Amino acid sequence: MATTIRVNRRQFLRVSGIAGGGMLLATYIPFLDSASDVFGAETAADFVPNAFIRITPTGAVTIMAKNPEIGQGVKTMLPMLIAEELDVDWKSVTIEQAPLDTEKYTPAQFAGGSNCTPQNWLPMRRVGAAARAMLVTAAARAWGVPESEISTAAGVVTHGRSSRRLTYGELADRASTLTPPNLDTVALKDPKDFRIIGSRIPGVDNFRIVTGQPLYGIDVTMPGMLHAVFEKCPVFGGKVETANVEEIRTLPGVRHAFVVAGTDNLSGLVGGVAIVADSWWGARSARQRLRVTWNEGPTATQSSAGFAARAAELSKEPQQRSIRRDGDVEAALAGAVKTVEASYYYPFLAHAPLEPQNCTASWKDGKLELWVPSQTPANGRTLVARTLGIEPDAITINLTRMGGGFGRRLTNDYMVEAAWIAKEIGVPVKLLWTREDDMQHDFYRPAGWHYLRGGLDASGKVVAWRDHFVSFGEGNQFASSAGMQAGEFPGGYIENYALDASVMASGIPTGALRAPGSNGYAFPIQSFIDELAHAAGRDPLELRLEILSNPPVVPRAVAAVPSTVPGGPPGAAGASGGRGGGGVAG
Repeated sequence: MATTIRVNRRQFLRVSGIAGGGMLLATYIPFLDSASDVFGAETAADFVPNAFIRITPTGAVTIMAKNPEIGQGVKTMLPMLIAEELDVDWKSVTIEQAPLDTEKYTPAQFAGGSNCTPQNWLPMRRVGAAARAMLVTAAARAWGVPESEISTAAGVVTHGRSSRRLTYGELADRASTLTPPNLDTVALKDPKDFRIIGSRIPGVDNFRIVTGQPLYGIDVTMPGMLHAVFEKCPVFGGKVETANVEEIRTLPGVRHAFVVAGTDNLSGLVGGVAIVADSWWGARSARQRLRVTWNEGPTATQSSAGFAARAAELSKEPQQRSIRRDGDVEAALAGAVKTVEASYYYPFLAHAPLEPQNCTASWKDGKLELWVPSQTPANGRTLVARTLGIEPDAITINLTRMGGGFGRRLTNDYMVEAAWIAKEIGVPVKLLWTREDDMQHDFYRPAGWHYLRGGLDASGKVVAWRDHFVSFGEGNQFASSAGMQAGEFPGGYIENYALDASVMASGIPTGALRAPGSNGYAFPIQSFIDELAHAAGRDPLELRLEILSNPPVVPRAVAAVPSTVPGGPPGAAGASGGRGGGGVAG
C-alpha cells in the first residue's frame, strides 16, 4: 500500500531521476543529501548510499536499525536483512539505533503486532542490494570489465577471470560518486545463497545487557539534568483542586513543584502535580509529603463489583448486537440431547513491564529533544506537538531500548508528561514513574464476561454454541482492544454458532496486551470445551480435534463492532483480537 512521504525539492529531483518519473511508494528509502544527516560528520571517502549504510575506507560497515527495540530482536534482524544483500561479513558490521525520522526511514518506525519482519523483508533487502550494486558498478568501471563478470562475498569484490579483488572500503570513494539504482528493480539474492539470514546471530546488545551498560530509557543521563515525578489522580480522569506545592518547593533538593491542569485525553496529558528535584530519590521523597485534594469525576462511581453486577444484568437481556451467526442456534439448542451452561470472567490485566515508564526531555530555544522507550514514537511526536502547541519538526526523538512493553508503550502519556515538564522548567529533566504509578495508570487489557451455552447430540458431538460476550464500550464501538472478532475460535467450526455482544460504559483506559485478544478469550473458550467434553463423557482433546475437523462454515454478513487501539501504528486501529485481527504489542 502506498503511503505519503514528504520530501524536499532536492530529494524530489533525485528520486524522480531514480524512479524514472514513477510514483513514490512506501518501499522507497530516501537517499541523503549528506551522510551527516544521520551518521555525523562525513569524510570524503565514506560510502553512504542511503540512510541505512555507511562504509569507511577501512572497510568498517555501519548499519542503522530503524525500528524500536523492545526485546523482539529487530535491532539485530533488520540490519541482518541489509547485510545479507550487501554481502558483507557480519563480524565487520556495527549496528546503531536510528532516531525517529519518518522521511528517511520507511516503512514506519514502530514495534507491535509482529509486523516488523513481513513489512521490512523486501525493503531492507533492497537497501542492501542497491548499495552492493553500486559497489559492483564502481569495481567494473575501475577494471573496465562487465558487471556480469564480478562477484561479491564478505565485503570483497572479485573479478573471476583476472582474479582481481577490491574490498568495499577500497571502493568506497568511487562508489560514493554513483547514482543509486531503482530500489524496486534491484536484483536480490536467491535464498539458497543466504549466508546471514537463517544463521544463528546473537543479539547485537547482548553483551551490553549482561554487563549492565546503559541502553534503556531509564539509563539516560546528561549534564545539568534534573529528575521528576508526576502525581496523578488515583481515579482516571480526576483533576487537581488543591495541592500544597508551596510547601513542597521548600523541601531539600526540590527545584520545582507545580500543578498541571492537563487535558481530558486519558492517552495524553492528564491533570496532576509535577515535582522536580536534584535527584529522583529527592523528588520521590518530596512526593510523599504531597497533599492533594482531587475532583475525582464520574469514574469514581465505577468499581469491579459494579461492572460484574452490570454484566450479569446484560447477560439476561437480549444481546445488543451479533458479531457472528451461523445456522439456527436456538433450534439446535432446543433439539440437543444435553445442554451445558457456564459463565466465565477475566479481570483487567496490567502490562507490568520490568522497566517503568520514563522519558528524558530537553527544551531549548523552542526546540524539544526526547529520549524515550516508545513503541510508537511517531504517534508520540504528534501527541507532544499538539499538546505543547509546537510543530512536529521542532521535536527530535531518540529511540532507546525498552525494558518490556507488551503493548503498554503503544501509548505515549509518559512522553508528553516529560515534554510538558521540560518546557515548563527550561532544563533537561528525566521523568521516571514508580512501579505503583505503572500499575495504577496503565492501559489495561480489558476485563470480559462470557455467558456460554452449548448443545450436544446423542453421540456427544457439539451441535450448538452460543457465547453472549460482555465487555466495555459505548454505542456501536468497543473500547480499545475490548472486542471479539467473528473468526475467533470456535467460530467457523460449529454449524450452529452465535457470538453475541453487549457493552457497558467505563472510564478505565484499555489497550492491547501481547497482540492477540485470544490471550484472554482462550480461557473461557477452552474451559467451556472441557466442560462440554466432561458432560459428553469424552476426552477433551478428542472433542477439540473433532471440532477442528468439521467442514468450514461460511459466515453470514454480520460485521464485528470496531475496536480502536489508541496510539497504535499504521494499520492497528480496528484490530480487536482473535484470528485475523488482534491489536498490537511488542
